[in-house]
Amino acid sequence: MEVLWENILISIVAFAILYFLLHKYAFSKLFAIMEQRRELVMNQMNEAAETRKQAALYVEEQKKALDQARQEAHEIIERSRQTSNKQAEQLIEQAKEETVRLKAEAVRDIENEKNKAVEELRGELGSVSVKIASKLIEREVKTDEAQEQLVDQYLKEVGGRS
Repeated sequence: MEVLWENILISIVAFAILYFLLHKYAFSKLFAIMEQRRELVMNQMNEAAETRKQAALYVEEQKKALDQARQEAHEIIERSRQTSNKQAEQLIEQAKEETVRLKAEAVRDIENEKNKAVEELRGELGSVSVKIASKLIEREVKTDEAQEQLVDQYLKEVGGRS
């Protein structure tokens, strides 16, 4: 096989002209587009890094806010517990005071009823005593035994009425 130097020289010249034309018209635009693309990718990477930092800060803020909300909820629960304990103590105290008041009223009512019963009994006892005396006077009792029997009989009558 024979090497044709003319073809090689023509190919080299054609390649050099093609390279010169590509360099003058195409490569500069192609490299400019590639440079723009590289800058765009770099900007996107920088923005992504910045967004990642902001997201991390936002997550930290959210964690802090969540912790604060949990703490506030715990404080609210604790205050509610204390308030309910105070209310329970107040209710118990009121119930005790009401019990004491009702007991005092009951004792007072019992005392009043007792006094009324004693007064009625005194009135009845007085009338029975008068009856006994009048019956004793009506009968002329001459012996002590008869008087004792009469007193016993009236005491039994009085005891039966009560």
